[in-house]
Amino acid sequence: MFAVERDVSGKPPDAHVAARQQQSRPLVETLRSWLEGERRKLSSKHCLAKASDYMLKRWPPFVGFLHDARLCLSNNSTERAVRDIAVGRKH
Repeated sequence: MFAVERDVSGKPPDAHVAARQQQSRPLVETLRSWLEGERRKLSSKHCLAKASDYMLKRWPPFVGFLHDARLCLSNNSTERAVRDIAVGRKH
């Protein structure tokens, strides 16, 4: 999915959405199927089950990037923005 994002970087929003629909959507659907399949194999107390449940419960916000070119796949820019605040707090 990040490769798709790199390919459309700097292109118009409609190109982002089209590429995400065509290339990222099948990957997202495969990921969900895999998560659900693996989740059924695990006990509810297993750490991977908890991680899978976390992701599956937040699925609609995660797939929002497929429909909205303004949404970024990662939160790297936010992490960079708050780094100075967090580092300053430690000192």
